[in-house]
Amino acid sequence: MRGKNLKVRLLIGAAIALFFVFKRCSQREENPYTGRTQTISMNANEEIAIGLQSAPQIAQQHGGLHENNQYQALVDNVGNKLVNNSIARETPYKYEFHLLADPNTINAFALPGGQIFITYALFSQLENEDQLAGVLGHEVGHVLGRHSAERIAESEYWQGLTTAGSVGADMGGLVSGIGQNTLLTNGRDDELESDELGVRFMLKAGYNPEEMIGVMEILKAAAGPNRVPEFKSTHPDPDNRIEKIREAIEKYKGL
Repeated sequence: MRGKNLKVRLLIGAAIALFFVFKRCSQREENPYTGRTQTISMNANEEIAIGLQSAPQIAQQHGGLHENNQYQALVDNVGNKLVNNSIARETPYKYEFHLLADPNTINAFALPGGQIFITYALFSQLENEDQLAGVLGHEVGHVLGRHSAERIAESEYWQGLTTAGSVGADMGGLVSGIGQNTLLTNGRDDELESDELGVRFMLKAGYNPEEMIGVMEILKAAAGPNRVPEFKSTHPDPDNRIEKIREAIEKYKGL
């Protein structure tokens, strides 16, 4: 009887796994702006809706929007210049740039669909407009690269395989661990792709992409000597990012 039950569990687990594998295959599509094939489970309008819905809560978590209109105008001007002089303007996304009041958290991030944020803690450490362009160009790259939408779809896939492993052979923990490592690796790849896109956007808009290296130095200093090892982080080590940025500058500066 125990053997029969195990066989039934294995069959059910295999069926669940096959369902999610076939579902993932049906969601594969090429990003027309990067040329990369991705797993995507939503359209651009759904991405935009998620970003617009989440933006107020994100702002609230970081102390709201900064009150200095002059600073906000600079962020808007630089962000819009990057978009209007690059392939980003050809996308369906609605790019909006927000300076957050948060004086402590050195960060910038993008929501699906074009909502882009930079904290005052990071903004205040930037030395020039080119560095601001480097930060915002990187975040535009995340939007155009559809990285959030891809992570959502890939997370659903690995959650499905984890369920299959749990049902079929008590291997949910193992599958979950493999999935987490895969998602971390993919996340680091997304950061490098956004850095490369940021270099392209900066060059098209007339900014000096070498200043992105200065941004990496700021982030490196903020992380301190006890920063999380790369293999455990969603972000590549700043030194590795600097190396890849230099390669991207050489690749695109003459185009």
